[in-house]
Amino acid sequence: MMSAKVYSAQPFEFKSDAIAPDKSISHRCAMFSVLAEGESRIENFLRAEDTLNTLKIVGHLGAEITDDGKIITIRSNGIQETSEILDCGNSGTGMRLFCGLLSSAEGHFILTGDEYLKRRPMKRVTQPLRSIGAKLDGRNNGDLAPLSIRGASLKAFDYTSPIASAQVKSAMMLAALRSDGVCTFREPELSRDHTERMLRGMGARVEINALETKIWPLKTPLKPLDIRVPADPSSAFFFAVAAAIIPGSSATIEGVTLNPTRIEAFKVLERMGAKITYTLNDERYEPIGSIKVEYAPLQAVIVEENIAWLIDELPALSIAMACAEGKSVIKNAEELRVKESDRIKTVVDNLNLCGIETEEYPDGYAVLGGELKSAVVNSFGDHRIAMSFLIAGLKCGMEVVDIECINTSFPNFFELLGICTKVER
Repeated sequence: MMSAKVYSAQPFEFKSDAIAPDKSISHRCAMFSVLAEGESRIENFLRAEDTLNTLKIVGHLGAEITDDGKIITIRSNGIQETSEILDCGNSGTGMRLFCGLLSSAEGHFILTGDEYLKRRPMKRVTQPLRSIGAKLDGRNNGDLAPLSIRGASLKAFDYTSPIASAQVKSAMMLAALRSDGVCTFREPELSRDHTERMLRGMGARVEINALETKIWPLKTPLKPLDIRVPADPSSAFFFAVAAAIIPGSSATIEGVTLNPTRIEAFKVLERMGAKITYTLNDERYEPIGSIKVEYAPLQAVIVEENIAWLIDELPALSIAMACAEGKSVIKNAEELRVKESDRIKTVVDNLNLCGIETEEYPDGYAVLGGELKSAVVNSFGDHRIAMSFLIAGLKCGMEVVDIECINTSFPNFFELLGICTKVER
C-alpha cells in the first residue's frame, strides 16, 4: 500500500479555483442526463474514479458520450439493457442512485463495486424500492452487492424514511419519475437537496414542503443539462480546516457551491471561532461563490443537529476539534459507522495514535482538544480519513498509509496540499 508523509506547516495563504469539482453533483449530472431529451453539456465534471465509473456506466446504458477534456456532452438514447457488469467502484452514491434509476428500466442489470462497497448496506434503498414493485436482489437478502435489478412497473408511494439520507431520497425520487402516480417522500430531517434542485431545473415537477417532497411522474423527457459543476465544499473543507489550525493562515476557495445543505461544516467551524466570509456569485442550478477562512483560536463545540448536512466533513472537523480548547462532542451520527470505513472507530483510533484523548459512543464520539503528535496512521481505504489526517500533519507531521483511495474523490489533493507544506509520497 502506498503512503504519504506530510510535514508541519508555516503560516500560509491558500487560494484556489482548482478544488475538486463537486462529487455529488457530478454523479447526478451523468445519471440524470439519461432521462433527458437532447444533448446535456457538463463543464468541470469531476474526473475521479467514482464519478468516472458512473459516467462509464451511463455509456454502457446506451448514452453517447464525448469528452474534449473541458466539457462532457451526453446524448441519451433511453436506458438500454447491457451485458456489462456495472461497476460502481467505491461509490455508495452511485450504487444507491442507480438502484432507483434502473428499477423501472426495461431489462436486467447487475451492479457491483470494490471490496469496500460490497460491505456497505444497501437495504436502505432496496427495501423501499421493493415495496413499490422493484425486482431487486443481492447478497444477504438484498443488503449487499452485487445487486441484481430487473426493471418493473413501479407503484406510486407515500414513504417515510427512518433516516435522513440524500441517497435514499434520490433513489426514491428517481423511481417516482417513472411510477404510476404522484409520490410522497418524507424524512426525519432535511438531507442534502441537489437532486430536487437539479430535477426541477430540468423540468420535473417536484414540490417541497418542509420535510415532505412530492414528485410527479414524467409526462415528457427532462430538458438537457447545461451546467458547470461547482467546487465540492466537502473537498474544500480540508483546506478550511488547514487554515483554521495553522496560526496566521488563510484559505480562499473559489467557484464552490454555497448550498445551505452543503456548508454546515463551515458554519460549525465558524461557531468554533474561525473567521469565515461567503460571497455569492451565481445561483442558476446551485448557489455558487467563494469562501474565505482565516485562522483564529478554536473553541470546543457540540455537534448534534443537521448531521445529514455535514456527515462527510465530520472526519476533517474532528481534526479542528483536536486543536480546539475544550471537549467537543459529536452526537446522532451513527451513519458514520457505515461509510467507506467505520468512521467513528477510524477517527477515534487514529486520534488516539496522535496523542488526543477521545470517548467513543454508538452514535458519535468526544474529542478533548490538546497537542497533536506525529504518528503513522492507516486510512482503512477511506479517502476522507486519509485526507483528514494528512491535514492534521500540517500541525505536527504525519504519515498516512493506504492513500490510493484519495483518487476516488480528489485527484489533485496532493498538488494543492503542496501549496501549504512539504509532502513526500
